[in-house]
Amino acid sequence: MTSVVTPTVGNDERVIRTSLFVKLLRRPEVCAAVAAIAIFAFFSSVTQAFLSPAGVSNWLYSSSLFGIMAVAVAMLIIGGEFDLSAGVMIGTTGLIVGVVTTQWGLNIWLALVIALAIALAIGVGNAFVVAKTGLPSFIVTLATFFILQGTNLALTKMITGSVMIQGMGSVPGFDQARVLFGSSFPLFGMNIKISVIWWIALTALATWVLLRTRFGNWTFAVGGQASSAREVGVPVLKVKIRLFMITAGAGWLVGMLQLFDVSTVQATTGIGQEFIFIICAVVGGCLLTGGYGSAIGAALGALIYGMTLQGIVFAAWDNNWLKTFLGAMLLLAVLVNLYIAKRAGANS
Repeated sequence: MTSVVTPTVGNDERVIRTSLFVKLLRRPEVCAAVAAIAIFAFFSSVTQAFLSPAGVSNWLYSSSLFGIMAVAVAMLIIGGEFDLSAGVMIGTTGLIVGVVTTQWGLNIWLALVIALAIALAIGVGNAFVVAKTGLPSFIVTLATFFILQGTNLALTKMITGSVMIQGMGSVPGFDQARVLFGSSFPLFGMNIKISVIWWIALTALATWVLLRTRFGNWTFAVGGQASSAREVGVPVLKVKIRLFMITAGAGWLVGMLQLFDVSTVQATTGIGQEFIFIICAVVGGCLLTGGYGSAIGAALGALIYGMTLQGIVFAAWDNNWLKTFLGAMLLLAVLVNLYIAKRAGANS
């Protein structure tokens, strides 16, 4: 007779019970959510301006700009890469629109498309160099950063005689485009910028892409182990190209949101913010080694930074403490994320 082995709870991994604590640990954004609540409670208690309609509007706006970029950067980090040109891309795209409209009289909608196309082309170039040469994306995009930074300063000064573009408000079609990128609306006494809507919508879209689409699965696979992913048929180059394009496209969007909000752009706009985007993504649960993270977590990381940035101002503290906070937050996030990844893996 042939004996039949009946699986038991002890040897069938499909019916192993997992505690609620372990399930929560497996969610990259949980710690960021706890930290966001703590930061919110802290600044709400130390300064009344933080919860005022104007105060909430300010830190939501600040968070939204960092959040849009942090979500895109988080997707790239999950895919195992970095983009240090993300910050300067904001200023680059704003300058392109400003120069071709104010100096050359180009239609503003065509200028928007041209700026986006150039940003996406730069993203493709970064991805292609990284994938084909095997060079670290840190080095490749650092080179792109310096190229764009120098070009922004030199060309803008050569064309306009200054490192700043002004007079955008008088460009035909500016008011119509401002509805999409620079408008605001009242809500419960607050003046909410349209960038907040962009932030929420893109976070939701990125979350759906990562968790519910084949491209999302490919992103986690490429970030976790690119060689293994390639062996099972994942188009690694295509995934990396799309991820770098997403980051570049996000830079274009934030560039437009800032340009149409203040009607001016400087050649130095966005420079130095690339590390803040990475910090927001890491605080949100992304592992620097790739293959793990979430868009919601990155959005919460940006919310933490935005609340802290404005909270320090409202509390009338020395702004230099913000850098201290950033460094401590990054170190703590890396340690916590490493612990969570090991703990969740050990209990899976």
